[in-house]
Formats: sequence, C-alpha cells, structure tokens
Amino acid sequence: MPQSAQNSGSPWSGWPQVLTTDQMRAAESAAIASGKVSGAELMERAGAGAARIIRRRRGEGRRALILCGPGNNGGDGFVVARHLHRAGWQLRVLFAGRTEHLSSDARQMLHQWSALGEIRPLTLAAMRGDSFQPQVIVDAIFGTGLTRAPQGELAEVLQDLARPGAPAVVALDAPSGLDLDTGFPPAAGQTPSSSVPRAELTIAFHSLKPGHLLGDGPRHCGAVEVVDIGLQSDAATRWIDHIPANVLQKRSGHKYDHGHALVIAGGFGHGGAARLSARAALRMGAGLVTLAPPRAALIEHAGPPDALMRRGVDDAPALSAMLNDSRINAVVLGPGCGVGRAGQLLDPLLAARRPCVLDADALTALAGRGLAGLHDVCVLTPHQGEFARIFPDLAGQLSRPSQHGPSLSRLDAVRAAAASSGATVLLKGPDTVIAAPDGRAGIHSAFDVPWLATAGTGDVLAGIIAGLLARGLAPFEAAATAAWLHAAAARRFGPGLIADDLPDTLPAVFRDLGL
Repeated sequence: MPQSAQNSGSPWSGWPQVLTTDQMRAAESAAIASGKVSGAELMERAGAGAARIIRRRRGEGRRALILCGPGNNGGDGFVVARHLHRAGWQLRVLFAGRTEHLSSDARQMLHQWSALGEIRPLTLAAMRGDSFQPQVIVDAIFGTGLTRAPQGELAEVLQDLARPGAPAVVALDAPSGLDLDTGFPPAAGQTPSSSVPRAELTIAFHSLKPGHLLGDGPRHCGAVEVVDIGLQSDAATRWIDHIPANVLQKRSGHKYDHGHALVIAGGFGHGGAARLSARAALRMGAGLVTLAPPRAALIEHAGPPDALMRRGVDDAPALSAMLNDSRINAVVLGPGCGVGRAGQLLDPLLAARRPCVLDADALTALAGRGLAGLHDVCVLTPHQGEFARIFPDLAGQLSRPSQHGPSLSRLDAVRAAAASSGATVLLKGPDTVIAAPDGRAGIHSAFDVPWLATAGTGDVLAGIIAGLLARGLAPFEAAATAAWLHAAAARRFGPGLIADDLPDTLPAVFRDLGL
C-alpha cells in the first residue's frame, strides 16, 4: 500500500448521514419502541429546534404565518407557533384537515397551541383575506413520506406559495410537495416543479434526506439546517460535504510509495482528454504518472508537463506486458481513447485486476460488451447518457414517474448499478451520486458551480480519482473525495473556468485545507 494512504483513514465516519423517508420512520419508531422517548417528545424537540433557528435567522418580534398540514408535519408547526408566540412574535396559524384525523401526538400539539391562539382553516382565501402581512411563512403542510401530488385547494395554496414575490418561506423538513427521496414532486411527469414552494430555508429533523440534495431539491430547499432530535441511526448514505485534510496529507518517502498512475490515450489528434486526466493525477500527488498513447501518437504529447512520462501502448498484448509491472497501481481508460481502442484494451485491463477508472469511450465500449470482468476496484464514471447505455433498465425506471408509490431516485439507481456491476459507480451531474458494491453511497451537490458543465471537466475528474487510487485510497473513498475536490477547484476558480484550469487550481484548494 502506498505510504501516503497508510495513516489517512476514511472520511466516511465524518460525512453527515442521509436517511431515506423509510429509514427516518424506522429510526423514530425504534426510539419510541425503546421507551426512551415518546412521539410527542420528538415532535416537541423538532418544533422547538426549528423555532430557535427561525428566531436566529429572522430576528425577534416578527410576523409569521404558520401553515399546518393534516399530518405530523402540522404537529411540528403547532410547536413552532407556540415557541414563536412565547418569544413575542405575531402569528396567524392556519390548519388543513380535521382535528379527529390527526395523530394523537399532533392533536396534543394542536390543543396546546389553541390555548394560546386562534386556528383558522387553511384556504387560499384565508392566506390572502386580511391585513396581516407576514414577513415569513412557515410551511408545515407536508413533510417526509409524500408519495402523491397534493390535490384541490392545497395544491392551489402551494402554487400561491411558489409565486414570485411571495413572502420568505421556511419549510419544516421539506417544501411541501417535494418527494424527499427523489428531489422531485411525486409523479414528476404530471406535477410541475413550479408548484413546489421555493424555500429560503429548510429545517430538516435528525438528518438530511436524499431529496434535499438530489434533483430539484436544492433549488427548492434553499439553505438547509439540521435539528438534532436525539435519534440514533447508522445510514449507508452520506453527504459528501467536506474532505478531512489528513486524507490528502502526503507523507515522506520514495515516489513509488505514492503510486504510479497510467493514463491510456487515443490516437493522433485525440490526446487532449487523456492529458487532462494525466495532469490531474499528477496534481493529486501520484508518485509517477505515465501517459500511454499508440506509439505513432507519442509525438503529440512531447510538450509539458515534463513531469509526465510517456510510453507507447499499441494493443492489448502491449498493455498486458506493461501491467506486469505491479508498481502501476491505478489506470484510466477512456478519455479521448476511441471506442474501438478502448474496447480492445478493456479485457487485458480488467484481467489485471488493477484499480482503474473507466470513463468516456471505455464506458461506451463496456455498454457494447457487457459487464463481465468488472471487479471491486473498478470505478465507472458515467454521465446520464452513458449510464442509460450501460444500465438501460435502471435508467428507464429513473426517467419514468411511478404511478403507484415512490419513484426510483438517482440514489436508488446508482446503488443498484453498483450492486449489479460489482464496481463503484459515480453518476456525474450537479447532484453527483457515488455508490459502492457493498451498499455504501454518497451524494455530492454542486449546483452552485454550473460552470463545471464544460468540455473536459469529466476527464479531469477521472484523473483526480486515479491519482487518489494510486495513493492508496479505496475506490469508493477515492471517487467521493474526487467529486468534492473537483467542485472545490471549480468553486475556487469561479466563472470562466475551462477544464485546463482545474488541475492547476487544486494546489490552492489544498492550501485552503491547510496542507
């Protein structure tokens, strides 16, 4: 194992948990069944914590409209109302539903609020019908577990909340109408995303949910804060929100202690993508990086960086011979390679069972030949179109809204792809999802850096992953860490970014991390 990774550990334990709605319900049920806490106590903790955040972010002595729905999210809203009232806020509380249909916990919170203030029916007319002008609207209509689109007057209420110029919305757990497993409205093909309010702030209880990070979720949730309500859980999905510096710390030693990455390039005139990958692997601290085009194309790669080695690899036997050198411990195949060349080199690469990144043309070749030969130190880095070619059944489910029950999320699809292929899969996008064959998954959001959507940035990502593999990180940790670094470099550089800028911005990111 390269020395640089021996003491680095894994950032897994430090990444925040992300629970699906089913997992959240299970955590609540387990806590209540243990006898250590009641449902009403959990509701009180959630609402009290939300009220504290609202007061901190919005100030004191304000006016708020609290919209309470017919489920437990409405119960949370009644708790928020009680705590804001005690802090001197002026309130209007509107309720959608019938008291007798509430859970006993939510009914208890309704009664506690009704001893302090009035409750009016939640209708569009009530929202617009008097001179009370709220500075903030607390959306406690629907929370987790929404599996069908709101209907009737509640749908009109949500459309009104979503209109331009509406007061600032603070959502409890989710902007109402958002499926917290997918990040889209239920049956998204029928329900427009424009019918979901755009919150200024979303207050999540216990943990983030996938929908806070996936799909349209980040656009609707705004800033997200998590309230600790005292539950215990151990989720297999994490939010990749930071990178501990010790994961990247490079120890002293010989260059071979830090790994040797091989980047396979394509024919003459197609070498730019592979050079981007190779430069990124160098910047990541791989001890050596070799670029391997066909021998006839070596002249194309004669320029800088001089730290990059070059060696001609014409065919499958030549690659097999090169991989007899066990010091080559990470390989990139695909960027600018050409589908035919990538297809010829896949078998010897996979047979060597070397940690590898399959990207671009290698993924197209893989889709044509099937998944046989993939193993647990492979990393696949498809964009949505490539994912659809490799995993057509999963992609079909992902693009087809469910008419009965929850739709398949990107998280579900990528986790299933990793399990079926036996490889780590990184599905690229502003909501990048990474999954390992053992069920671990990570979500990284980069909606704030749209300038990453430019030619060649995926080639750089492949090289960053390869550099981390060469230094000894396991495939899942390497892919997740690379996704964060990739976005951090784009964020650091800013608008106007081209792919060539990313490798050269990585040192500034490392300095920001204290390396």
